Amino acid sequence: MDLETAVAGAQRGDEAAFRVVYRAVQPQLLQYVRSLVGPVDAEDVASETWLQIARDLPNFRGAGDSVRGWAARIARNRALDHIRARARRPVSGAGVDELVQLPDRADTAGEALDAVATDRALAAIAALPREQAEAVLLRVVMGLDSTSAARVLGKRAGSVRMATHRGLRRLAELLEHDDDPRADADHVGVTFSTSKAL
Repeated sequence: MDLETAVAGAQRGDEAAFRVVYRAVQPQLLQYVRSLVGPVDAEDVASETWLQIARDLPNFRGAGDSVRGWAARIARNRALDHIRARARRPVSGAGVDELVQLPDRADTAGEALDAVATDRALAAIAALPREQAEAVLLRVVMGLDSTSAARVLGKRAGSVRMATHRGLRRLAELLEHDDDPRADADHVGVTFSTSKAL
């Protein structure tokens, strides 16, 4: 069953069709959520996202593949809500440094994206400015086109294309200057992703 047929079936309440949609979207969605909230809270935020998707799917209007962008927008909103709530409710026993850390810091993003690529590439993505990092994640990890990614971020498609281009170019520079003997293998992956994403 293709994604468009699955979305239409899921909108009518077909559980098998909803499973197809879930399996097609969940892996990339979870990676994206991990990059925003970290690995510890990613499953919870992804679950909240799917609850909203299931509730709102009958009202979704769009072609089958646009469901990925719609799901990413919901996930981003749930993740931002989660980050705000986490900031308001300090974890018992947590130090001040842990409470003020933003999800786009190198250590958090590195952990969150561990399943996406090598540790070096993840550290490089985490070192990008937030706008570039999010554009790269939406375009490369979620596989969204620039228009869909722009809707998720509330920006223009040209801005997302530029942020993606700058982010991927900066990633290539960071990986190129790395002295790690494995740098060549990782650089090839980023170069391939750069051409594919743009």
